[in-house]
Amino acid sequence: RTASTSARGTMGGQDSGMDIMNKPQIIEHARKSVTQTVYETRWIPCSARFVVLGSPPRGSGLIQVYSLNRGELELMSETEKPSPFKCGSFGASSIADRHLATGDFSGKLNIWDLERTSAPLLDVQAHAGLINALDGVGGLKGAGAPEIATAGRDGRVLVWDARQPEAPVASMEPRAGEVPRDCWAVAFGDAHSTDARCVAAGYDNGDVKLLDLRMGKVRWETNVQNGVCGLQFDRPDIEMNKLVVTTLESRFRVYDMRTHHPVLGYSFLSQEAHESTVWGASHLPQNRDVFMTQGGNGSLELHKYSYPAQRRAKDKDGHDKGVLGEVKQLQKTTLSTQPVSSFDWSADKEGLAVMGVLDQTFRVVVVTKLNKV
Repeated sequence: RTASTSARGTMGGQDSGMDIMNKPQIIEHARKSVTQTVYETRWIPCSARFVVLGSPPRGSGLIQVYSLNRGELELMSETEKPSPFKCGSFGASSIADRHLATGDFSGKLNIWDLERTSAPLLDVQAHAGLINALDGVGGLKGAGAPEIATAGRDGRVLVWDARQPEAPVASMEPRAGEVPRDCWAVAFGDAHSTDARCVAAGYDNGDVKLLDLRMGKVRWETNVQNGVCGLQFDRPDIEMNKLVVTTLESRFRVYDMRTHHPVLGYSFLSQEAHESTVWGASHLPQNRDVFMTQGGNGSLELHKYSYPAQRRAKDKDGHDKGVLGEVKQLQKTTLSTQPVSSFDWSADKEGLAVMGVLDQTFRVVVVTKLNKV
């Protein structure tokens, strides 16, 4: 099977011709069918190449590197390992190294030099079973030490420093006597100085917890009523600003993380999306108020957050409370009937993204007119 290109856009409703011309369009630029299940797609920083992580029918794991060359997708390298890969990130690596951190179905955390993949640079048995998600910080973005956070089916969230891999430097464990909940999502935030950093984690029962790594304790927790499929701060390397949490039952929430109320916590707005599970959210690197959500029905929805005139107000007791703005859907399109398992914007080319779909394909998409939203 070979790569194919197309220019499939979307009109997104009954807009007038003028509105359609001015709105961003989501265009499928290239698509490739493969024989493996695609779980993760990540751009290699400062390049026109990306990594595809997944598992072929025989149950092993594949790391593939593809290049985008004049609209064609070309396989540059392929490495097969015993266990399927579930997730990956370049976030803890420098731009010079561009080392890939991966989590697999057996619970192993590995770091790879993509030029020499015969053996990993780091090989740690991080969890007792599947690593659902991981995130990296302190390399490409964020002040402080390079660290990787892993979220496991065993209910644990662990933070690793690749320079000291013998044991995690921080952890968030199930409480004693509690049945461990499957941790589905994890994200770094607040990494704006060497003294500040936190990890947000989302669980299958709807719990969301915020671990303050400087204080070594859970700063805030809540429940969003549905399993948390994905979460992401609008920027990991600034003072906490916004957190998007995506869930089962066709919903996502946007939290204002600048103002914490002593009783109510962080203010949020809740919005319907996709008419299906919302698998994740990805903020545009060039504009933190624009983000894409992934649907379990094979759809993409592009949103923009607008701030209110005032971001905080006093309640009757004199406490500051966050005030939310609004989220507007800019565009949507459906590219498949199967879930969009991963989505990653290019940090180098505005509007360019790579996505994995559970129909055994991955696609490169282009979103136009983002400089006008």
